[in-house]
Amino acid sequence: MGRSQETFNKKEVRNKKEKKRKDKEKKRLARKDNEKSGSLDDMIAYVDEHGNITDTPPDPSKKEEVNLEDIEVSVPKSDPNEEVDPVRKGTVTFFNDSKGYGFIRDSETKESVFVHINNVLEDIKEGNLVSFEVEMGQKGPTAVKVKQMK
Repeated sequence: MGRSQETFNKKEVRNKKEKKRKDKEKKRLARKDNEKSGSLDDMIAYVDEHGNITDTPPDPSKKEEVNLEDIEVSVPKSDPNEEVDPVRKGTVTFFNDSKGYGFIRDSETKESVFVHINNVLEDIKEGNLVSFEVEMGQKGPTAVKVKQMK
């Protein structure tokens, strides 16, 4: 009489695989039983007046008329007659004398504008109130003609 060729570990692995296969089959059958008809009405979603997605259609009595001219898709065009003052005011938020550059926070737009020592007419320090003009530099807006305000 010879010993069985299957070890305990081999039997365990085979039993686990069989159990996993049966569980997978049960889940597949349960999913198939619970599956909805998949009709178009079940898949449709509506958007209400506040932009929320709902499954109920909108109420036709709440319908509002919108003029096509009132819809703005792009940035409004600026008025060519309106003149923009090129001189701006701001506060120096950072300035490094040894490296020769810094940043100015524009008081109107609150944007940070780069400033180089070559574009400064008077000595400036951090916290100074300055007037300047903005030009496009190599990497973005750059302050030029920077003067300390008194």
